[in-house]
Order: sequence, then C-alpha cells, then structure tokens
Amino acid sequence: MSNNSEKKHSKHGGKHLKHIEPEKKDHRLISKKKYNKELRKLEIELIKLQEWVKQKQLKVVVLFEGRDAAGKGGVIKRISGPLNPRICRIAALGTPTEKEKSEWYFQRYVEKLPVGGEIVLFDRSWYNRAGVEHVMGFCTDDQYEEFFRSCPKFEQMLIRSGIILIKYWFSVSDEEQENRFQDRLNDPTKRWKLSPMDVKSREKWVEYSKAKDEMFIHTDTKESPWFVVPADNKKLARLNCISHMLSLIPYEELPSEPIVFPPRIESQDYVRTPMSDQTFVPDRYSRKKDDDKSDSK
Repeated sequence: MSNNSEKKHSKHGGKHLKHIEPEKKDHRLISKKKYNKELRKLEIELIKLQEWVKQKQLKVVVLFEGRDAAGKGGVIKRISGPLNPRICRIAALGTPTEKEKSEWYFQRYVEKLPVGGEIVLFDRSWYNRAGVEHVMGFCTDDQYEEFFRSCPKFEQMLIRSGIILIKYWFSVSDEEQENRFQDRLNDPTKRWKLSPMDVKSREKWVEYSKAKDEMFIHTDTKESPWFVVPADNKKLARLNCISHMLSLIPYEELPSEPIVFPPRIESQDYVRTPMSDQTFVPDRYSRKKDDDKSDSK
C-alpha cells in the first residue's frame, strides 16, 4: 500500500489492527421464544421508521459486509421482510460486465442509491474492491490503492448530499464459518449459496483478514465508521444489528388515521360462474380430521 493513500480521517491513525474475527466460536445464546418476541418488537419499530423515512423523504443506505456465511443475508431478510418493497429495497450486484469494468468504479453502485423516501440495503457493496477483488487478484495494485484514496471522499460526498450512510461488518469465527460451509454443503436447499468464490475463500482466511484490517485502517473514519456485528450466533446478530440501526436514525411514530372498511355491497344481478368451469390447483396435502389423529399416534 502506498504511503500516499488517504489516512488523515482514519480513527486508527495508520496503526495495524488486530484481526476482528476470533478463531474460536462465541457460544453466547438466546432462546427461540425470546428471539421471536424481541424480533417482533423490532419489526414494529422498523415499520415506524419506514413511515418516517417516507414522510420526511429521507435517503438511507446500509452496507452489509463481512466474511462469507457470516449471516449478512439473514439480517437483510429480517429488515426487509416486514417493510414495503417500494420503500426498502435490496441491492445485490453481480459480477461486473465488461462494460461496467470500463466505468468509473463507483458508477454502478451510484445507480442503486436511494431517492427521497427510500432505504437501500446493500448486500455487499463498493467494498468488494478492498476485499474479494484484491484478495483474488481481480483488480490491479493501482486500482486497489486508488480505491482507498477515493472511498472516504466518495462517502463524504454521499453524506453531504443528505444520505444517511451506515456500514456493518459481520464478524464470524473460523470455526463457525466452517460449520456453516459444511451445513451448506450437506443441505440441498442451501447448496446454491456455495459459490466457487466461497470454496476458494476457505484457502485464503489470512489474506482476507489482512485485507479487512487494511480496509478498516483507511475507511473506518469518524464521518463514516464501521460497526462490527459479532455474528457467530445468527439470532443475536440479527437483533443487535437491527436494534443498533434503529438507534442511528432519529425517527418518530407518526399518527395514523383509523381504517374503516365500508360494508360490502351485494349485487342481485351478479351470478357466480360454475366451479366446474374453473381449473384448480390439485390439493395434495389436506387430510380429514380422523386421518390427522391417526398420523399423530
């Protein structure tokens, strides 16, 4: 890394960090009952935030970065699940095309930024250059160094434009990541999550750790800090991340007008079409009550 790279805004003053990911698994737990109870509370708060963002025309960007299988997708799903997809959308960009490779690096991410009244959740982001592109050799050293010169300024521009920018790094131990990889390998419904890049990343744990340390040195700034989410326990990571995100965006509960359903108007002239004229999906799973009792024995 060139000594000419921008470091003056970094909280770390150029000092190297200890690796964020622990080697041994974090065994903190939460019961399923408590998790569901707390998640329900947070979902209600997310709805309040959504309405506030919509009325005040706020622009919110949340970046989710971290190790493969660290649980980023799970928390994104829990945030977006109860929200209106027209207000909260997910940006998960694929491999850049040849045309995109010739563009200004940040260009394809700029296209996904929110307009007023939107929340955008980036499932990985422009920090691909500091991580996978650097480690796997998909960018040159010059491009890598230029990223660290440009990124803090780029994020300052976003913030000055009125965007609320929040950055999360999901930290998972070596042991827990390996457990999740094995789970994906053995579960046919999860195997699609194992990309060729995931397989290669297992061999480059140390290289990714060094890349992440360097990334924090240059981009963990006072204006745009990184927030680390311990993610060995997925349920705790989701609750802690959502709660923290809500604490960073000032919002209020807006009064809502009561909804009154008008009475149905019966039409004497309308005659339903015969059931025999319609094509139904076959019912393959229902059982009679007596069958249910016998199945439970």
